[in-house]
Amino acid sequence: MPTKNPRLAAVVEKPLVVWLKKRAKKQGISVSLVVRDILREAYEQEEDIYWSKEAAKREKTFKRAEAVSHKQAWGKGG
Repeated sequence: MPTKNPRLAAVVEKPLVVWLKKRAKKQGISVSLVVRDILREAYEQEEDIYWSKEAAKREKTFKRAEAVSHKQAWGKGG
């Protein structure tokens, strides 16, 4: 049966498998879903770190006098 999402395989240590199985049982979901959720969290954290660094770079060159106001950017209303 074809699946909608790609599959991954990972080799992990026994204590990690035990922890994943306990977490899955506690949450009432499969180990696969636990791993997916953990990967999503890690991805979001990495993304947040990236955008924080980008914001810090932009903040160094920001000049309020040259900034576009909300009204200028979005118009008068609507």
